[in-house]
Amino acid sequence: MADIGCNDHHQNEVINYMRFARSKRMLRLKTVDSCFEELQDSRLVDETFTVDEVRDMLDGLHAVVRGEVEMELINTAHTNVLLLRQLFFQAEKFYLRLQTDISELENRELLEQIAEFEKTDFKVSQKLNQESNKPKLAPLNEGGVSELLNKEIAKLQEENEKLKAKMRTLESQAMNVLEEKSKTQKALEDLRKVEGDKQLSAQSKEISCLEDTVAALKEDYNRSLTINAASQKDLQENLVSTKHELLRVQEQLSMAEKELDKKFQQTAAYRNMKEILAKKNEQIKETRKRLQKYEPDQ
Repeated sequence: MADIGCNDHHQNEVINYMRFARSKRMLRLKTVDSCFEELQDSRLVDETFTVDEVRDMLDGLHAVVRGEVEMELINTAHTNVLLLRQLFFQAEKFYLRLQTDISELENRELLEQIAEFEKTDFKVSQKLNQESNKPKLAPLNEGGVSELLNKEIAKLQEENEKLKAKMRTLESQAMNVLEEKSKTQKALEDLRKVEGDKQLSAQSKEISCLEDTVAALKEDYNRSLTINAASQKDLQENLVSTKHELLRVQEQLSMAEKELDKKFQQTAAYRNMKEILAKKNEQIKETRKRLQKYEPDQ
């Protein structure tokens, strides 16, 4: 059995189309034969004809036959367009783009091969696989296209699962960073609280000492008033001097507090905490950018 280069299914489709084309061709040939028969029955009744009569009969026959042939050629072209239209629609469903080579339509070797196929195998192929229902177009290279689509779907699903896993990892990392930031902030607040308590304790002791001194001076002043009124002026001067000293000491305490705060900010623990917070903030910003890349709506 001859082979035209297609699989069995497509070869059967070619045979069906050739059967259709041959039936249309035979019908048109019968129409041409009837034109000649009509001419013979209607015009060729006399034994002799003039040249004008013969020319008139040939012109009429020519017009009729030419019209029939032209109609058949037009109909064949339109039929081929409909066949191509079915194939293109079928290919578009699978996102395929078919291409045609017009030059191959005049390939003498292929035309002779098709003619030989029609002569030798057409009659034999008519007996094979007669379908009771109207045949429907099957996908071109059905197994390959379906397999390709399934592979593409599986690939997309695999990539989707990878993206989901990556997203879960990023979310876990973001939660860990936030937790570490919270712990770092709490540790820094505790450190500040401890340093602040120490500073307040020292200041309280100094103020307490100063208050005790002032109280003692007041007590001495009152006692001195009762003992010797003449020394009242000296005691007042001493009191004023003591007040000035108290203001000076308070100013020194204020300066000492500022210096202590400045020294605290220059301590290694404070700098380390500050650097850790800066790094954690940068990690959080980077993680948010990466999360926004995969889920911009969130």
